[in-house]
Amino acid sequence: MLKRILVLDDNQFILEAVEEALTYEKFQVLITSDSSNLIEIAKIFQPDLFILDDRLAGRKSSDDICHQLKWHPRFGSTPVMLCSYFYHRGADFSALPCDDIISKPFGLDELVSKVNNLILE
Repeated sequence: MLKRILVLDDNQFILEAVEEALTYEKFQVLITSDSSNLIEIAKIFQPDLFILDDRLAGRKSSDDICHQLKWHPRFGSTPVMLCSYFYHRGADFSALPCDDIISKPFGLDELVSKVNNLILE
């Protein structure tokens, strides 16, 4: 069975690029720019990994969403990766409620490597 990844970003280009790259790597990918009902989408899709944009234009912060996911009984153990322009490679993200972070702009090889590390452990 394919591993499932739910991607939330407000940039359509990033959503499509991530979807194409991860689908090519044999993951089942669902993309959305709607943070308001992410939990409901996740309940239906049952992801093995969440990838969240760190800054969502005019919407709930990814920290809030990540906390919601980590405290949710169904998704608390599901890994969450944040994508951000604001964190440099090698930064300490231990205070953030995520399992990994990838700095934008990122290469698709780096994305696939991080996804594999989180999902296939």
